[in-house]
Amino acid sequence: MTDFDTDTAAAHRMFRSFDGMEGLPEVAAPPRAGLPGRSLVAKVWPGVLAAATVALASSWLAQHYTAPVMLFALLFGMAFHFLHEEGRCVAGIEFSSKAILRTGVALLGARITVEQMLALGATPILMVVAGVASTLLLGFVASRALGLSRSFGVLSGGAVGICGASAALAIASVLPKTKESERDVILAVVVVTALSTLAMILYPMLVTALGFDHPRAGLFLGGTIHDVAQVVGAGYMISQKTGDVATYVKLLRVAMLLPVVFAIALVVARGKGGSVGGKPPFPLFLAGFAALVALNSLGFLAKPVVDAASEVSRWCLVTAIAALGMKTSFKDLAAAGWRPVALMVAETAWIAALVLVVVIFFT
Repeated sequence: MTDFDTDTAAAHRMFRSFDGMEGLPEVAAPPRAGLPGRSLVAKVWPGVLAAATVALASSWLAQHYTAPVMLFALLFGMAFHFLHEEGRCVAGIEFSSKAILRTGVALLGARITVEQMLALGATPILMVVAGVASTLLLGFVASRALGLSRSFGVLSGGAVGICGASAALAIASVLPKTKESERDVILAVVVVTALSTLAMILYPMLVTALGFDHPRAGLFLGGTIHDVAQVVGAGYMISQKTGDVATYVKLLRVAMLLPVVFAIALVVARGKGGSVGGKPPFPLFLAGFAALVALNSLGFLAKPVVDAASEVSRWCLVTAIAALGMKTSFKDLAAAGWRPVALMVAETAWIAALVLVVVIFFT
């Protein structure tokens, strides 16, 4: 299966990972005359253009109304769900939700350096590791108690514990595909974005009421709020120092994306009996993420390059989320019920309580 095939039942059976060879169709399509790249562009450009247009409109509205761009992209994408039902846009929408998504996640690595992480000291690092691990475990265990799939528990736990929508998209790309996969991703992104927005409003008031100084306030905000944009907004809403500390702590959580997604990919591969010649698939976008972290840590990436990579990453992720919105209808989301929302609220409350204890008693 390629990145512009539709997610039909047959495609779900074939799809394993971004790099997996088991996704090849049984019967190869006859070769076409001309350059293969031109054929791909001709197939995907209408859908990519549609998703990019939704992303552009979402970004404009987010800037003018100071609202989460991810939420706008999702809702507008779902409003254009009919484009994914049939027609010329289907292949491009699929391409945007897969290949462009992975590109955006890989480029997140350009925002992180090892020096930034070490400068925080041991306590924030241990706090972040414990928060991410325990939130993933809570999602895995509580999902069964609520009658949800364990895949959704891992997906929601990663979204809450690591970096919101970006983590949800990255983790979903290595989880086994089912008929509910697309709906689960959209639901996780919608809920985590909404919770992150609420946290951006409520948590600054909480740290002020508790009398935290600027570093401790930044530690709490960076360790609890889900999305990077909301962390930045909440931190600098209080002070420059709070915003700086919150951003670095949040980047540490983003750095957890690499080991978490790779570990999930290994577990999934072993659960399938070691497919692909017995070797676990390694998604290339994770290698790109790690390479950019290393290059930035060694000082090989100039600031204009880092800024450009961050901006391209943002546009890729917004475009991918718009495409995912196009692939899911409001009817599908309504059918999910209250349990997924309750699970993610519980995960949010857990990580907030854990970080609060660390900030009060260990800093």
